[in-house]
Amino acid sequence: MDFLLIHLFLFLPILFFTFLSLPFPFPTFSFTFSDFWAWKSQLSHPVADLVLRNGVIYTSDDSLPFAESMAVANGRVLRVGNHSFVKELEGYGTQVLDLGGKVVVPGFIDSHVHFIAGGLQMMQVELRGVNKKEEFVRRVKDAAQSSKQGFWILGGGWNNDLWEGDLPAASWIDDITPNNPVWLSRVDGHMGLANSVALKLAGITNLTDDPMGGIIVRAANGEPTGVLIDSAVTLMTSLIPEDSVDDRREALLRASSLALTRGLTTVVDMGRYYPGFSPELSWDDFSDVYQWANSMSKMKIRVCLFFSMETRSRLVDLINKVGHTLSEWIYIGGVKAFADGSLGSNSALLYEPYVDEPDNYGLQLTEPEALLNMTLESDLYGLQVAIHAIGDKTNDLILDLYSSVASANGMRDRRFRIEHAQQLAAGTPGRFGKQRVIASMQPDQLLDDADYTSKKLGKDRADTESYLFRSLLNNNALVAFGSDWPVVDINPLSGIKTAMKRTPPTWESAWIPSECISLDDAIKAYTISAARASFLDKDLGSLSPGKLADFVILSTDSWQDFAEDADASIEQTYVSGVRAYP
Repeated sequence: MDFLLIHLFLFLPILFFTFLSLPFPFPTFSFTFSDFWAWKSQLSHPVADLVLRNGVIYTSDDSLPFAESMAVANGRVLRVGNHSFVKELEGYGTQVLDLGGKVVVPGFIDSHVHFIAGGLQMMQVELRGVNKKEEFVRRVKDAAQSSKQGFWILGGGWNNDLWEGDLPAASWIDDITPNNPVWLSRVDGHMGLANSVALKLAGITNLTDDPMGGIIVRAANGEPTGVLIDSAVTLMTSLIPEDSVDDRREALLRASSLALTRGLTTVVDMGRYYPGFSPELSWDDFSDVYQWANSMSKMKIRVCLFFSMETRSRLVDLINKVGHTLSEWIYIGGVKAFADGSLGSNSALLYEPYVDEPDNYGLQLTEPEALLNMTLESDLYGLQVAIHAIGDKTNDLILDLYSSVASANGMRDRRFRIEHAQQLAAGTPGRFGKQRVIASMQPDQLLDDADYTSKKLGKDRADTESYLFRSLLNNNALVAFGSDWPVVDINPLSGIKTAMKRTPPTWESAWIPSECISLDDAIKAYTISAARASFLDKDLGSLSPGKLADFVILSTDSWQDFAEDADASIEQTYVSGVRAYP
C-alpha cells in the first residue's frame, strides 16, 4: 500500500500540470514533462548560481588537485569535478561560464602586508625603484612645489642599494624644502630620512643620545645626517600629524582595488605598526576604517588583522566580545612583535658582524625577557603569535623562545609564526619543521636583496642562508608567502615566479638555484598554506566544496607552460563567486 501511495503522490503533479496545459479558454501554461522532472531534481539537490566549465581548475586541495568544472552557490564552492558531474547542478538562473581552457586558481592570500600604510603611500612621494640621487631629489622637489608652506612632505620606498649603497642625507633636499618638514621612509620601513626642518622640530642635535634599539646616523663631526634607524624613527614619527579618517578610508579602497587587479582576495594586515610607530595606529584603523567599511558594505577583499603584542589584553577583550570572525570580510588574527631590524638597514641581528660594518652585529629591538613574558601571556590567552625575525641569530632566538613557551603552556594548535625568516643558519630549517613554526616569507624581496646581501654578509653566508624556501619545505615546515607591501609591490604572480626562478632583474641565472621550488609549492604558499598560517583554512585557501568561492582566472591555457615559465596575468578575480575585477 505504501508503494502505491508513493507513486500516486509522484504522479498527481504530472496530472495537474498536464491539465493546466489543455486548451481551455482561460490562460494556459506551457509546463512540460521535462520541466517537471527538472523541478523534481531541484528538490533533491541545490542549483548552482555559477558553473565554470572547460577549464584547468587547480584547487590547492590534494584530494582533487585538478578539475574541469566547478559549481558555486550562495558564495561558496558547491562541487568540483568533471563536466557531467558538475552539470547536474545547473538549473534555472545558473550562469555558465566557458573558460575556454584557461587556468583557474584559488584567490591568492598575501600573508603579510601593511594595507592602510600601502594605500596611504599611494598618495605620497613614491621613491620605489629610484636608482639615482638626481631622481630622488627631483621627486621631492616636485612634491615641495605643490605643498603648502609648513605642511609635512611624506613619502617612501627608497632603497640606497640601488645607487651603490650610500645613505641619503638631509643635505640632499634641504635647499628645495626650506619651508616644509620632510620624512621619507626606506623601503623596509626600518629607516627614514628627515630634512633639517624636521630635525629641528624634533630637537635632534649632535647632543641627542641614540634611543634603545635605534640609531641616529651621524657624520664624522657628530652632526645628525637626517637618517634615523629603527626605534630612533619614533623621534620623528611622533611629530607627524595623524592621517585623517577620510584619507585612511580612501587608502583602504585604493589598496583593495589594486589588490583585486593582482588576484588577491585576502590579505593578512600587520597594521601600521613598525618600530618607532604607535601601536594605537592599528586599533585606530580597525575602528575608523575596517569597521566603517564593513558596516557600510565597502569591503572589497577579506582581511585578517594582527595587532601589536603590547596591546594583547585589548585583543583578548575584542575576541571575547565578537569572536575571531567579525564578518566574512574581517577576521581577527593575533599579535605581532619585532625581534630585530632589517638587513638593508644593517639592523638584522646576526651571529657574525656585517662585512661593511665590522663592529655591527645588528639590533635586538625588544628586550629578550620582555619579549618572552609578552609571548607567554599572549599564548596563554590563546592568541596566535607572529614575531618579526630576519637575521640568522634572531631566527634561532625566536625558535628557542617559542620552544620555551610551548613547554610552559602545554600542547595545543598554536601555529606560531616567524615573519620573514630571511637568513637561516645551518640546521635552522629543520627546527621550523620539527617545532611546527610557520615561515611567513616574501619571495619578491630577494630580487632587491640578491645584489647587496653578499656585500653585507659575505658570499658564503649570503649563498647558504638566504630565503631557503626549498630547505624549509624539505623539512616539512609550513611556508606562507606574502609581499610585506608597501616594502615591495603587492603581486602574487610575481612572487610565484620569483620563488620558482630566483632570478634578479640584472642576473642571468638563479640566486641559490637549489632553493627554487615548483609551481605547485609556490601557489600553495599563496593559497592553502597561507590560509592555514592564519587559521583561515576552514573557509579559504582551496577550491573545496563548502569553502568560500574566491578564485582567479589566469591568462594562460596551459598548465605545463605555466609550470615551466611561470608567466601569466590576471584576467578576472572573483570573490564569493561574484566577479570583483575587472
